[in-house]
Amino acid sequence: MTTSRTLLVLDDDPTGSQCVHDVDVVLELDPGPVLDVVRHPGRTCFVLTNSRARPEAEAVALNTDLVSSVLQSLAAEGLPLPHLVSRSDSTLRGHVIAEPTALADVLAQHGTAVDGFLFAPAMLEAGRYTEGDVHWAVLQGRPMPVGETDFAADATFGYSASDLKDFLVERSGGALDRDAILSIGLDDIRAGGVSAVAGILRRARDRAWVVVNATEYADLETVAEALAVLESEGRTFVTRCGPSFVRPLAGLTDSRELGPEDITVGPDRLPHGLVAVGSHVGLTNRQLAELRARRDLYEVELDVPTLLDDAARPGYVADAVARITDALAGRDAVVWTSRELVRTEDPDESLAIARSVSDALVAVVHGVAQSRPAWVVAKGGITSHEVAHRGLGIRRATVTGQFFPGQISLFQPTDAPETTQGGPYVVFPGNVGGESALADVVKVLDGAAERARSAGRGTPSSTPASQEDPS
Repeated sequence: MTTSRTLLVLDDDPTGSQCVHDVDVVLELDPGPVLDVVRHPGRTCFVLTNSRARPEAEAVALNTDLVSSVLQSLAAEGLPLPHLVSRSDSTLRGHVIAEPTALADVLAQHGTAVDGFLFAPAMLEAGRYTEGDVHWAVLQGRPMPVGETDFAADATFGYSASDLKDFLVERSGGALDRDAILSIGLDDIRAGGVSAVAGILRRARDRAWVVVNATEYADLETVAEALAVLESEGRTFVTRCGPSFVRPLAGLTDSRELGPEDITVGPDRLPHGLVAVGSHVGLTNRQLAELRARRDLYEVELDVPTLLDDAARPGYVADAVARITDALAGRDAVVWTSRELVRTEDPDESLAIARSVSDALVAVVHGVAQSRPAWVVAKGGITSHEVAHRGLGIRRATVTGQFFPGQISLFQPTDAPETTQGGPYVVFPGNVGGESALADVVKVLDGAAERARSAGRGTPSSTPASQEDPS
């Protein structure tokens, strides 16, 4: 499958590129590096907005400002507009209605009316799929309607519905008419093929929402081909999706799995690496427990109430940095925030608390980064973005590949401080992978670091190695 479609992916955390490889990611809200990518037909550019960590009004404003600048420049240069993707969580958290609506508003300002929003939240590799309009998540080997999982109890983005039509009505506060929401079913895709799916898409007018059912990549590929038919007819859609749908939209048909020999650990780095854990979902807690059981680690637990104390925080963070830096000469380190979740009834206040805790964790990573750990893993969506951008100073990177099929990406910094260059950075979502996945990733990174020390250099081979999918 190939495409000349240019994609501009507004990613609300850094985990959306798990199913693709050899694409650009920009971590700053600067139109310059984005334009460097989307000026070229067929290219895909992720912009890591971190908007899931922001209140809705801020999320809308940053999406609007960035896309307006990019589209204005493209129009001035006589270049075609890219297909806009609002990429978010496969378990339905985030500003689901507001962000794609903001993108449609920007397109309208440039004379382009949006016919519909494609809603395709699947992440197939992680067991997140849609069937009969119901979205499912496989947890500990058992499929569950997503509205019955811990994800639906999110302090900021909680919901109750598993049927995606009901979910959209719920998240719109009743503004959307359920009967007006279209659906592309598995029978439409598999029996009717591209022509049947294109027929459904032709019914979309005036920003209609379209639920995309999918349990395998062939389903998403058919929908992407049908979308291309509609685009050739001059119709315009905005996509709101999980990670999987980006792959066929970008014309990719596979993933790239990495082993120790594919990972560069540069010279003059410490012998060991750092894992920073900010996510609080149940799966992360189990993965952290497995990592601690399997690896000899230097462990630091950051007490959240202390992190929220303005007077105590600076000295507390400085002490953690010093202890971790000393430990990395002899073993890997893991730092995590205490697992008791601090929350309030006010969603914005809960988000502000989460950001304060994230800021402190980022400060620890930033301090340790000055001594050049062999590698860094950040666990959690918001955590991954903040650690990459503010902790390590990464401004732009390339997604090299993943540790498991379609899961857990390795970023190769292409614009970052010298202390970050040569240090592999792993984006590890909070809600992805089996219980051993975090320990398995650290094992691969330790293997890469050992190979670099043995060889006296950091050059990988050119042939990717495969790893068993932990999920």
